Amino acid sequence: MTSPVTFTCDAFLDGRVMVRQPKPGFRSGLDAVFLAAACPAQAGERVLEAGCGAGAASLCLLARVPGVSVTGVEIDAGLAALARENATENDLAAQFTIANADLTASWTELEAAGLFREAYDHVIANPPFFEHGRTRPSKDARNGRARAMAEGGFEDWARFLAAAARPSASATVIHTADALPQILAAFDRRFGALSILPLHPKAGAPAIRVIVSGIKGSRAPASILPGVVLHEADGAPTAAATAILRHGQSLSLRV
Repeated sequence: MTSPVTFTCDAFLDGRVMVRQPKPGFRSGLDAVFLAAACPAQAGERVLEAGCGAGAASLCLLARVPGVSVTGVEIDAGLAALARENATENDLAAQFTIANADLTASWTELEAAGLFREAYDHVIANPPFFEHGRTRPSKDARNGRARAMAEGGFEDWARFLAAAARPSASATVIHTADALPQILAAFDRRFGALSILPLHPKAGAPAIRVIVSGIKGSRAPASILPGVVLHEADGAPTAAATAILRHGQSLSLRV
């Protein structure tokens, strides 16, 4: 007998955004807020989030930048429905559209789900952390999809983002630091002028996350930016992290 799924209601941006999400499995947190902060969207522009889950990153972006419209893509029907509920609860349903679709599907199928080629000014994603076959299979299908990418890996995600993005649109992803080589390989010949921002747990510690942002069609060289330190030596959040996580400050990756 399958146990009923339990949920929590979590505060983002110091309570400006409330997100209901499943208690077991992958849950949005710091990464979602940093991804939203790094998206350079402005009022009147269209943003697409691949793998939006329960909608945390998109809702944080909408709370930070009034006048933006966001389309989320989510393969799991239950999470897509939950993202719609979260949009309604945060009074952002008019600005946040969720497509229940597989980003590896044909564009005929994707267009039927309400998605369009070269239609978005910015594309963002926080892909699953594990590669196909590199993690123990989950008994929960939803958790398995959230934790591990399908066999095509970053290549599938980059192909979809590039197809959805307008010429000269920005693409921004956040992931574990050890995935940087795969991200760069997948972005090659699709996005240029790459800016790479490491996130460090403490000063002097190796980065645990990287944010990579690029411009579709650009051939400009890449830049590695000074990293953001998340915690002081005593474990308290740094002022820079607090400004983003609690106060909704933007995080510019353009040099």
